[in-house]
Amino acid sequence: MASASKQITRSADIPAVMSNTLSELETARVFSALNDNRVELFYQPIVRSDTNNFVAFYEGLARIKMPEGAIISAGQFMPFVENTALGTRLDRRVLRLALKQLEENPDIRLSINMSVLSMRNSGWLAILESAKFNVCERLIIEITEGAAMSDVELTTSFMHRVRRKHCSIALDDFGTGATSFRYFKDFLFDFVKIDGLFIRDLGYDKDNQVLVQALIDISKHFDMVTVAEFIETDGEAEMAAKLGVDCLQGYLIGEPTARPIAPFQRTEMARKIAG
Repeated sequence: MASASKQITRSADIPAVMSNTLSELETARVFSALNDNRVELFYQPIVRSDTNNFVAFYEGLARIKMPEGAIISAGQFMPFVENTALGTRLDRRVLRLALKQLEENPDIRLSINMSVLSMRNSGWLAILESAKFNVCERLIIEITEGAAMSDVELTTSFMHRVRRKHCSIALDDFGTGATSFRYFKDFLFDFVKIDGLFIRDLGYDKDNQVLVQALIDISKHFDMVTVAEFIETDGEAEMAAKLGVDCLQGYLIGEPTARPIAPFQRTEMARKIAG
């Protein structure tokens, strides 16, 4: 029995050790990238569902460029730093990059994500408040349901300060169940992004169709623009549009790229390359 117990203990320890090691590696990667100015934004287009590839706005997604040139997506490192001081520092860098992009491209709108810690970070707010109004009015701040509901008073105060700079605010991962509709009414987000969990197989999944329709109806009642995330098939795109989603986002629409490129521009580029 003693031998079995030791074996169980060793097996149980392995995932924790691996997790700690991975966390240290990714944290070091982010720290180094920030110090070496290797954090970049990639841009994924979000298009109007009722038009042919008309870009409503882009989502700015954090990327790390490795010294050898490889690009590391946020999904690999963000879970390890999101709720840390390093994550707040990363959010500040992303905000600076977004404001610079908007300053240089007056014809686009751009959304960025942020963590709960950054909502109470004076440095993040100082960067925003120093920006021009005509730039901020084209910036959309995305907050997840979990972040919004973790501190309702903080979220409300943050939204008031951000709106003074004419920024818009989006609720990300809508439908995951964290939002009390009592507060949903009070927050009055400008955009809601329906979680990809409900978009998967939307073309034929009747349950997801009912759920997405309900989320759309609630959003439209409060005059909020709806975005369907993770659109990957024609069936998902067609059903989302049929149900009344305002905008579509996903790899079917366009992959994140190093500069804002509209879907119709991608088509033209592909033709030129083929030619």
